[in-house]
Amino acid sequence: MNTHAFSFHGAQLLALPSGALHWPEQELLVVSDLHLGKSARLSAVGGAQLPPYDSRETLLRLEADLETSAARRVICLGDSFDAPGIEAALPEPDRLWITRLQAGRDWTWIEGNHDPGPVALGGTHRDSLEIGALQFRHIASGQIGEVSGHYHPKARLQLRGRSLSRPCFLVDSARLILPAFGAYTGGLDCTRAPLCGMMRDGAMAILTGQRALAIPMPR
Repeated sequence: MNTHAFSFHGAQLLALPSGALHWPEQELLVVSDLHLGKSARLSAVGGAQLPPYDSRETLLRLEADLETSAARRVICLGDSFDAPGIEAALPEPDRLWITRLQAGRDWTWIEGNHDPGPVALGGTHRDSLEIGALQFRHIASGQIGEVSGHYHPKARLQLRGRSLSRPCFLVDSARLILPAFGAYTGGLDCTRAPLCGMMRDGAMAILTGQRALAIPMPR
């Protein structure tokens, strides 16, 4: 299988190669840091130019994971949109695409630092959400059983003399941090602060790519 199964505070979870998290028992798919509308925002302010289809690539991967997992619930862990109100600047086909993905699903937008206010789309907007022993929020606050995003973690793997860097999940006995799901979002190497100081001894990095691959978190 291309997924990596692991247990976190009593929940049996699957890390998907895309960077999404699947909780089959809850019929739940969790993604973080979509940063939809990033190319539109950068273009508006004269910043670095990204391919104009970044949002569509992200939505295409999200749709594939929703179909494969058959998830009926979705949590987007903040920074779903790259700036407040940017969802209104998305092309109409992209907005309709999001609406179609939401249809028939319990959809929660967790607020992030890029999108702190409610969005002009369907779904519920919350600052955090608790399901069983797990707490879902954008930025880790040090709580036990916390599932968060924000840092866009990446890890480096030495393979046949080559150094490969991949977005990754980070998980230890207390917290789980998801990689950025959005296209062209960049990342922070897990050997750098604050990630290197946040994760406890024995932490694992689950690399994304062709398959989800768990390794000891590089220090």
